[in-house]
Amino acid sequence: MHIETSAGPAEIELDKPRSPTFLLLLTHGSGGGVDAEDLVAVRDTALELGGAVALVTQPYRVAGRRAPGSAIKQDEAWLEVVAALRKKVRKPPLIQGGRSNGARVACRTARAAGARGVLALSYPLHPPGKPEKSRRDELLAAGDIPVVVINGGSDPFGIPDPADAAEVKVIAGQPHSFRTGFEVIQATVEPWLRRWSQ
Repeated sequence: MHIETSAGPAEIELDKPRSPTFLLLLTHGSGGGVDAEDLVAVRDTALELGGAVALVTQPYRVAGRRAPGSAIKQDEAWLEVVAALRKKVRKPPLIQGGRSNGARVACRTARAAGARGVLALSYPLHPPGKPEKSRRDELLAAGDIPVVVINGGSDPFGIPDPADAAEVKVIAGQPHSFRTGFEVIQATVEPWLRRWSQ
């Protein structure tokens, strides 16, 4: 389905059981799609736990662009998507997440969205080779909302400090786009999804 936003239409794949225990919104990285294996692994885990899951293709990707452009406009459009989906899945707690750039969006908007938790896959702490250009402030923007980070041990975008999140899971040897370790991702997110659905 499509949701109109101020940045153009977003495309949503919504899996919704009859009485969902939570609503999980997941989105992609800058040039990627919602078919990334780590996102699919999280989706599958959430569905097994009785959650509703919305895979969100953001407007810039629907329009065929690879870069998101303005973070302010990107966040505004995200919150419009959240509001529209909350009309379809009203009562259960909201959890949001994404991989790479999508994780940045999820952290930046967590408080405004009213999220109970954030899943940040391959959080890009800094551009490759430029640790001085840290995005730590975006990770911390979630405030007191728990953020669970899962990064590869060989990610050139860096790995957040464990003190800056509720949990930082590092999968040894994995780059920015996971090639293996999907069962570790599932085992990491499962208890948090259970906790946030209470």
